[in-house]
Amino acid sequence: MSGIEVGLVIFGVMLTLMVVRVPIGISMFIVGFGGYLHLNGGNVNALLNSLKNLAYARLSNYDLVVIPLFLLMGQFATHGGLSKALFRFVGAFLGHHKGGIAMAAIGACAGFGAICGSSVATAATMGQVALPELRRFGYSGSLATGALAAGGTLGIMIPPSVPLVIYAILTQESIGKLFMAAVLPGIIAMLGYMLVVKIVVTLKPAAGPAGPRVPWPERIRCLLQVLPVLLVFLVVIVGIYGGWANPTEAAAIGAAACGGIAVVGGGMRGQGLVASALGMAQATSMIFLVLLGADMMNTTLALSQMPAELAGWVKASGLSPLVVMVMILLIYVFLGCVMDALAMILLTIPIFYPMVMALDYWGMSSSDKSIWFGILALMVVEIGLVHPPVGLNVYIINRLAKDVPLTDTFKGVIPFLVSDFVRTTLLLFFPVISLYLVHAFKQ
Repeated sequence: MSGIEVGLVIFGVMLTLMVVRVPIGISMFIVGFGGYLHLNGGNVNALLNSLKNLAYARLSNYDLVVIPLFLLMGQFATHGGLSKALFRFVGAFLGHHKGGIAMAAIGACAGFGAICGSSVATAATMGQVALPELRRFGYSGSLATGALAAGGTLGIMIPPSVPLVIYAILTQESIGKLFMAAVLPGIIAMLGYMLVVKIVVTLKPAAGPAGPRVPWPERIRCLLQVLPVLLVFLVVIVGIYGGWANPTEAAAIGAAACGGIAVVGGGMRGQGLVASALGMAQATSMIFLVLLGADMMNTTLALSQMPAELAGWVKASGLSPLVVMVMILLIYVFLGCVMDALAMILLTIPIFYPMVMALDYWGMSSSDKSIWFGILALMVVEIGLVHPPVGLNVYIINRLAKDVPLTDTFKGVIPFLVSDFVRTTLLLFFPVISLYLVHAFKQ
């Protein structure tokens, strides 16, 4: 069989294992293990020689330390009440408008994403904080749950972002540049979601009633409560890109700062510290298991020559680079039906990245093209978190809103998916959106 045929068989078996509920990391390891044996004619010694170095080669990577540190930041934010402070702050300025509470929830998701890096954690945490308020003010079930499910995706769009860290490690790209490149698309995503809420409540005023107007002294007090969180975000992002600290040092500073804020300002005590450490450990172990499974599978795919053959076929096909990119983005949308964001990045970047780098997009340099593709891939992976039939964020929010039918939640996210489509199209045709800050603050 050709490398492409071997790759297709591997993906088919992996998806079958996932359908019968085998965890994604183990599914990837099994097909990689079996594929490696097949390609080496059943040579067990060759497989064992590969395995003895696989885990160490991956997990000894110093850059991976940023993942548990960023996850710990998010855990401190969750258990220290920072999510509530963010929601109160945005709600104080927007809540008195029609749809304002839903806009506040989206803004709070963006703020929480700036210290969390996980979409699922953002959706779950902000859902617990904002959903009772949305229901108390009489928001429709579809708008309330749809806004929170879509807003949760900002957890991986607004830096720091765990998938972006993984992308940087896989492609040897600068973490700081990728974080800087994600800022404008993340802000556009947040504003786009708020615009969707505005349009929905304009067409259906009863879907999002206005809340009470908050006096200015209270607004100032809410601002002062979240000011330390905003400073942590600036220190982490500017510190990394400005060269004051490497990503690991900046993540450690951010985690320590969030822990201090959670203890002093949020009243977090020993039980919260233990829960934060445990949550970080569980999430990190899950991510590292997926990393090992993806490494085993990608080793097999590399041995089959599938990525090289696919890149060569695309280059010789005469297809327009834009057509190739659209095909890649559509594949991401399809994979979003069955896989989570991290698994998609780990599986597809070793295959798609060489294809993209071999094509010309408006004469961009290799570095610009690498950063642009990383942000594009992240945005489409984000869509997979809310679009039917899976949409992990949709199920998380719907489980919290027990009185809202699942069909209503999916209907509620459709307008936000339109916003995602418009934003992805803009970024596809105007790479400057993601590259502007990278060039403006070039080291």
